[in-house]
Amino acid sequence: MTMLETSQADEQTFAGSVRLVHAVGMHARPAVKLTKLAKKFQAQVSVRVADAPEWINAKSVAKIMAMRAAHGSTIEIKASGSDAEAAVAALVDLIATDFPDGNS
Repeated sequence: MTMLETSQADEQTFAGSVRLVHAVGMHARPAVKLTKLAKKFQAQVSVRVADAPEWINAKSVAKIMAMRAAHGSTIEIKASGSDAEAAVAALVDLIATDFPDGNS
């Protein structure tokens, strides 16, 4: 997967992927942390378990929990908008560091 893809001339879409290391997968606590962080960005942010047919709005706790991402699965993230690159980087870091409690 390329880390940088351009969808339109004036707006770039950034994408990344990260392995879910949380012991019990994407349950309530990490889902809330992920959505809270996603909501800090103006960008439209979507996530999915690798190779899943549809992308999920990263700003919806219910949808993130419904995705039922298991421990060890790969989470793909894509974002478009003014701060899309920062949004992808922040979410990849959050998941890669196992949703630390210091992130507010």
